[in-house]
Amino acid sequence: MSDIYGNCTRRADSRASSNRAYSPKICDSVTRLWARRRGKAPRRARSSLAHRRRRTKLRGVTQVFGLTGGIGSGKSRVARRFRERGLPVIDADQLARDVVVPGSSGLAEIVAEFGAGVLDTRGELDRAALAKIVFNDEAARRRLNAITHPRVRELTALRISEHASAGALLVCYEVPLLVESGMAEALRPVVVVSAPEALQVERVMARDGASESDARARIAAQMSLAEKVKVADFVIDNRGSLAELQAQADAVLDAICARLGVDTALYPRPSG
Repeated sequence: MSDIYGNCTRRADSRASSNRAYSPKICDSVTRLWARRRGKAPRRARSSLAHRRRRTKLRGVTQVFGLTGGIGSGKSRVARRFRERGLPVIDADQLARDVVVPGSSGLAEIVAEFGAGVLDTRGELDRAALAKIVFNDEAARRRLNAITHPRVRELTALRISEHASAGALLVCYEVPLLVESGMAEALRPVVVVSAPEALQVERVMARDGASESDARARIAAQMSLAEKVKVADFVIDNRGSLAELQAQADAVLDAICARLGVDTALYPRPSG
């Protein structure tokens, strides 16, 4: 889906280290919920990982940091590594799909706005057909965003609230258009996954079966990775092997935990 989070771009001070958990637009009620979360210390100290995770319910608030990049940069692989270490990751792209499933009010509004031609033979959203309508039509893209954005924000708030209720101290929010949407300050520290454009093109062609010209057009339609890197607190350079990418992801997650005062033992590195 094109331009899920809008078109405004906001530069952020890369030296800022404070974490504001998430944008107030996502859900102010979650802030109030977390502010009330307090408890008593456990009677007996235990060293098990399970106990460490249970104790998070009794400490502070859940902090949310941002993960972004460009198409073909490898941010999904970094998110996968974070999940392998037990860190909750909220995928904005998945939420955008969830709010337009068959039978949803989101899909019904899209059909009413753009016509039945945006549906496939199974009654699901045909993203390619919708992309053809909105890709070069700013007004159409704004109408689409007006339908999807409020629903994605509401679902995001729900997911964050669920993780907070489960006692999570730290959550990663993976958002392709994090910088473009002006969310960087609310999601400090921001992690940007970068890669040379030639590698982006190669990966998009291999992954999506796209032609080189199509891959370059999709990359050109996004904010450049160089601009996103300027906003980053942490940059992961994905031009090497998968093992090198995982090592960088591990180091960044450990550094984020240290910055935010979260015990890294909650997120052990996979063995082997």
